[in-house]
Amino acid sequence: MQATDTPDEPLGVRALSKLKWRCRRGLLENDLFIARFFERHESRLTVGQARAMETLMDLSDPDLLDLLLRRKEPEPALAGAGVVDLLRLLRV
Repeated sequence: MQATDTPDEPLGVRALSKLKWRCRRGLLENDLFIARFFERHESRLTVGQARAMETLMDLSDPDLLDLLLRRKEPEPALAGAGVVDLLRLLRV
């Protein structure tokens, strides 16, 4: 992804590959959510969604799992940039 990419632009093949590598987690439960997400949505993933995923990947495994299992909602600082919308897709 480049800074000039627009959020609604489709994610390129190379950027998708890098994102999938970045999304590998140490906790199996997180990997299962993420793998299912990519199976369903990778063909239409946008730059904005990839940026939101990068934001989520900065979280610790336990914090990410809490969000995925709806044990907590994202804090206001995290809730922007499409993170809430992406979480909806990840949780389905």
